[in-house]
Amino acid sequence: MARKGKKYVDAGKRYDREHLHSGTEAVELVKSLASAGFDETLELATRLGVDPRKADQMIRGTVALPSGTGTDVRVAVFAEGEKASQAEAAGADVVGSDDLAERIEAGDIDFDVAIASPDMMPKVGKLGRILGPRGLMPNPKTGTVTDDIARAVGEFKGGKVEYRTDRHANVHVPLGKVSFDTDALLVNLRAVMEEIERVRPASSKGRYVKKVTLSSTMGPGVKVDPSRIDE
Repeated sequence: MARKGKKYVDAGKRYDREHLHSGTEAVELVKSLASAGFDETLELATRLGVDPRKADQMIRGTVALPSGTGTDVRVAVFAEGEKASQAEAAGADVVGSDDLAERIEAGDIDFDVAIASPDMMPKVGKLGRILGPRGLMPNPKTGTVTDDIARAVGEFKGGKVEYRTDRHANVHVPLGKVSFDTDALLVNLRAVMEEIERVRPASSKGRYVKKVTLSSTMGPGVKVDPSRIDE
């Protein structure tokens, strides 16, 4: 395990690590503990009562953060012709077809989200071994394979983020910058938790949201009472 820095250790001594906080308390505490020399991201980690090994319990999708992410999201689009023009007009950072695929195969992956028009998927599919492990493979379930390219680009540029369960049934989602007002971060937190509840698999039995933790990029985790997210 990596050795924690002095600031991290000191921050961990300033509060009860096991106490379950309300949503407001947790956000304000994380903001107060952030001490890095840059505007850290407030991050949500939630453990769910699902078995990600089962296809019907694998949770994946997108959610729009009402307050935005505070981050400049770089979007790459696989498209040709009119759809390529629409992507460029909507503010996509990289637009291409065979040329974009060649760049990716060469290791040039300078983007955070990849979007593709449906007709491009035969070409994009060949990049699965590269994009898949990085979580960048376009997928209809996340709205990144679509004919409405301009709308998709605008949404991801404006604050839409992807979420998915990892192999341990955890979901990690960025909620914005610690410099955001507490209310702005709370709105984003509630939006994500409402989305997670909305997509609860019918086959998931027992307690669904098992653990909720908030932290800044470089800070320690603060536990949240799932029943007090709105407080």
